[in-house]
Amino acid sequence: MGELKGRKLVLGVTGGVAAYKAAELVRLLGKAGADVHVVLTEGGARFVTAVTFQALSGNRVWTDLWDPRMDNNMAHIDLTRDADAIIVAPATADVMAKFVHGRADDLLTTLCLARDCPLLVAPAMNRQMWEHPATRRNAAQLRADGVTLLGPAAGEQACGEVGLGRMLEPEELCEAVIGFFQPKLLAGRRVVMTAGPTFEAIDPVRGITNSSSGKMAYGLARACVQAGAEVTLVSGPVALSTPAGCARVNVKSALEMREAVFAALPGADVFIGVAAVADYRPAASAEHKIKKSGEQMSITLTPNPDILADVAGLASPPFCVGFAAESRNLDEYAEGKRKAKKLPLIVGNLVQDGLGGDDNEVVLFDAAGRHPLPKAPKPEVARAIVAHLAGLLPGS
Repeated sequence: MGELKGRKLVLGVTGGVAAYKAAELVRLLGKAGADVHVVLTEGGARFVTAVTFQALSGNRVWTDLWDPRMDNNMAHIDLTRDADAIIVAPATADVMAKFVHGRADDLLTTLCLARDCPLLVAPAMNRQMWEHPATRRNAAQLRADGVTLLGPAAGEQACGEVGLGRMLEPEELCEAVIGFFQPKLLAGRRVVMTAGPTFEAIDPVRGITNSSSGKMAYGLARACVQAGAEVTLVSGPVALSTPAGCARVNVKSALEMREAVFAALPGADVFIGVAAVADYRPAASAEHKIKKSGEQMSITLTPNPDILADVAGLASPPFCVGFAAESRNLDEYAEGKRKAKKLPLIVGNLVQDGLGGDDNEVVLFDAAGRHPLPKAPKPEVARAIVAHLAGLLPGS
């Protein structure tokens, strides 16, 4: 997707067993478009060799403070002069302590002391080392010094113990790096969203649903998190991973979705109704599987609640964003829906332009008129939507 295109990143790899994950992190950062330059400490080289990182990054690997390959012999300064960030993954307890005290006894620590770019640190160590008061003090001091800590996570560790201290997975770290560079347009905001289809049961194995993949909603949730928001994602049945940083509530039916939305709503600044909620449900669901008889069968349908209208109709509603997926007359139907439900913003698209696919083409409708967005991958469309709604929020 090129979300890091044009970014130069320096990746420091220190001496922890999680160094094997750094190889995959290099690959993912490169796949996202970043130009990655690896600085490998003596300890890190005991786990993964420079050859591996050079092959994955396409750049020479730096290991020596006195490396003569830099014309002025000042790799410790020049490597980061045009870098967008330094990422240290894994970051051992030892290197974190060095950062706190300004130690500069190898290339990586000297680079970090002489940097004029952000420093992101991914701790990785045994749970007892992470829980030690000295490490906790060091972590707090790094945060106070403006260093961004990514993790650690809890889980099974190489030593066989379970607890906090495990380095985030490469996919999580790559997501965190991408998010780091996004403008924090929704910082301090709480967002509640719905996603995917609903499933309205006819019997225990059959139901009424639709072809919504949830990709647009999940991309939008990811964009909101990266914009600094606290996000609760109320999701119908989809085959998608939860975006990093989102609280996810799984539901099936429209009634379950409405209940979950109103449970999550107190304190929310924004509600985004992206889910393709079924308009109708069977008036009665059979307790057991309906057996095939060969005869015609009728199903009585009853209307589902309109979750978006119910939220927008509250006495003090959050900023409400609706979605209108239409097969024709987009402007007429989308703007009509916006006015009928008294929404400040609605996102309209033709189902043939995006439903279930990886790309989407949408038009934003608000009180100022229509704002078409060019067809693009759904993550890019999501960021454009977030930027637009952020500009409409009170106090923005």
